[in-house]
Formats: sequence, structure tokens, C-alpha cells
Amino acid sequence: MRLIASMAMAACAMAVMSSSTLAQTAAPAAPPAQPPAGGTPDVMPFDIPYGLSIGLERAKQVLSAAETEAKKRNWKMNIAVVDTNGELVHFARMEGAQIASGPIAIGKARTAARFRRESRVFYNQFETGHGYVSTLDPTLVASPGGFPLVEGGKLIGAVGCSGGTGDQDAAICKVGAEVVK
Repeated sequence: MRLIASMAMAACAMAVMSSSTLAQTAAPAAPPAQPPAGGTPDVMPFDIPYGLSIGLERAKQVLSAAETEAKKRNWKMNIAVVDTNGELVHFARMEGAQIASGPIAIGKARTAARFRRESRVFYNQFETGHGYVSTLDPTLVASPGGFPLVEGGKLIGAVGCSGGTGDQDAAICKVGAEVVK
């Protein structure tokens, strides 16, 4: 009996000693927090100051340049020019252009003006799996073909084109945007 009691006490002592050892063992360290994808930039991107909104005469020049390029390439386009608020200033639907593309051209221009960046940026975000973009603004158009109009370093409006592929739309809009410097 004494042997059994001694063995039981020894087992209890070992259990107590090992539990205190386990209690002193440090838990594995949590992995360090990761910075946001892409890191945090030092400067704010797309920080173009607002200028005086584009007027009708200047909007006509932008649209004319875009339309001339579209005709040269035989692409039937809808072309929209908006002010800094994204409100329509001038619009043209070329003969035979897809009717559904009219509101799309306006939406691309509005997106470029309100967010002060090319509408392709949002398209690229969707393509890389960032669906949050759709929660930013219900009128946002995430497709190539919307360019901000920047004159003297200030945003004065935007141009949007639709009717071809995204790249065709962007090529035409870029020509229009280049009128403004």
C-alpha cells in the first residue's frame, strides 16, 4: 500500500511540475500585422485641384478634336464633355453610333471628372478583383474611355467616349483631352 501511495504521490508531483512548466511556456508569437496591399502612399493620388469649369466653346473644341479622330478611323462614337461636377456641357452622337452608348459616354466623362482620374483606373480595379469599386457611387462607369480635362494643372471637366471597344473609346477621348493643356 505504501508503494502504491508513493507512486501516486510521485505521479501527482510530476503532473503539478509539468503543468507549471507548461504555464510558463510562451505562446507562439502572432505574425506581424501586414501593411495594406500596395502600402500607404506618402502623397494623395489623383489630387488634381479644381479649376473653373469648362465652358461651351472650349467643350466644342474638345469634342471636335475627338470627333475628327473618330471619323479618320471610321469609328462611330458618342462623345460627351462634362464640367468639374460631371454635368453635361456638350454631347454628340455620330451618325450610326450605337444608341445605348450615349449614356455610357456621359457616365465615363462624369466618372473621370468626379474622381479626377481616367475611368480606366476603375476598370483595372475590377479586373484585379476589387469589387468594392461598385460601392463608391452608383453612377460610376468602370470602363476605359473617360479622361479628365486638366488645364494649367487644374481640373476643368472631362471627356467620355463610347461606341467601340474600351481601348477604341480611350484612343478617341485621349485626342480630345490633348486639346486642353
